[in-house]
Amino acid sequence: MKQLKKIIKKRSVFAVASRPDIFNLGETKHRRKLDQLMKLNSSLQVIDDYEEQLLEFFLISNPLLAHDAGLKNKFGIYLKNLTSRAPLWKQGRWVHFSWLHTLVHILEEKDFFAVRTARNKLLITQSEQEKFYKAKIGIGGLSIGNSVAIALVLQGGAKHIRLADFDRLALSNTNRILAGVQNLGLLKVDVTARQIYEINPYAQVEIFNEGINEKNVKKFTNGLDILVDEMDSLAIKLLLRKEARKQKIPIVMGADNGDSAIVDIERHDKKSKVAFFHGRLGNITYEQLKKLNKFETGKTIAQLIGLENHTGRMLNSLQEMGKSIVSWPQLGGTALINGSAVAFCVRKIITHQPLKNNRAIISLEQNLESDYFSKAQKQKRAKSIKAFKKIFNL
Repeated sequence: MKQLKKIIKKRSVFAVASRPDIFNLGETKHRRKLDQLMKLNSSLQVIDDYEEQLLEFFLISNPLLAHDAGLKNKFGIYLKNLTSRAPLWKQGRWVHFSWLHTLVHILEEKDFFAVRTARNKLLITQSEQEKFYKAKIGIGGLSIGNSVAIALVLQGGAKHIRLADFDRLALSNTNRILAGVQNLGLLKVDVTARQIYEINPYAQVEIFNEGINEKNVKKFTNGLDILVDEMDSLAIKLLLRKEARKQKIPIVMGADNGDSAIVDIERHDKKSKVAFFHGRLGNITYEQLKKLNKFETGKTIAQLIGLENHTGRMLNSLQEMGKSIVSWPQLGGTALINGSAVAFCVRKIITHQPLKNNRAIISLEQNLESDYFSKAQKQKRAKSIKAFKKIFNL
């Protein structure tokens, strides 16, 4: 039993890289490296669905053949031509996901991208898709930010992504971050990077595992096309906006509010003096935000979100912070809604399409609860707002 305890402790580390290795077996040096890897990892799982990927690529290149009776024969000729140049195992790329102990055979990047985004047509045009893919996007904060990253990459966006968060995945995070228990204790940047690479192995993910601070905020924002702000710290949110204004970077921010999502858009790329937080916090300074205690932080967040936008349950929950609950409540469904909404805004900005330059509320309560606008519910919300204002002297 003591020996088992030692083994468990020794293996309870996160030494595995969060970036995959990509092999081109058309090159001798890559064949040697992979050969050595497979000898050292006898339990390595191999997934080779390459021929099916080729069939999909053949179909999207020849859509008129999709229902052709001679499809099988025509694809057979195409396949024969390919294999006359090199055997299939030497074509495409082989991706080693060390954290999954898995080797996967995939198409080369251009063809891989074409097949991955084939079902986006014509909801996203070819030109839009290419702009979206080439965009450099920074995501600060990986609670809602995790959902944003996944939504972006699922739609074929953002080959270049910067992720910033200093926190590790805790069990209580898994009510809203799409990650299994095998990731507990892993840095959120690594959890999210792995998810991105599993969708698009050709992605280029930069990791800021110390989060965003005064020293690295310029480095994090430098060269970005767009910034997604999901930071918990109000002071860091302000720092990001100062840099975004200097570098003319648009910002999209999503916030949870019970079962509702609140999306804020600041177009620092269009105007030189867009008010930070759309003026909702006045002329508050970085030093003032840094000094806020928990009570003052709650008050400031309430101002930022707007009491009129809070649901009754959310207002009641905020009053219970530090009493019956540890922190403000968040729901996984709302994180996914926010992720989709923010990704939508990012895509529209990148592809130069019309978009609001302020705030949008996406409320499941308002749209789906049958009694939301009833007199009784309105009175209940008004009572909660009144009690909240009294507590925070608003």
